[in-house]
Amino acid sequence: MNAASPTDVQVVHNPGASRFEATVEGQLCVADYYLDGQRMVMNHTGVPRALEGRGIAARLVAAAFAHAAREGLTIVPQCSYVAVWARRHPEQAAGVVAGG
Repeated sequence: MNAASPTDVQVVHNPGASRFEATVEGQLCVADYYLDGQRMVMNHTGVPRALEGRGIAARLVAAAFAHAAREGLTIVPQCSYVAVWARRHPEQAAGVVAGG
């Protein structure tokens, strides 16, 4: 079995489910959010344990930040992973993260 690299991961925005998602090796990976006006509150990221450490969560969060920037939304990182990702990627978080 070949492990998917982060560049092989296809992230899809599923607005009906309020999440960004990718299916990798048949397993669903997600970055959940809810909208509060123009605020996109990111409250959960989930990657199955067997897929951890491959950069999948980072790809999901990057897609969410890109979407927020395009749509003029402000991200509120309630999920600890999202908050850490924003601190590690200030160029992508600038102007998008609440208080950032």
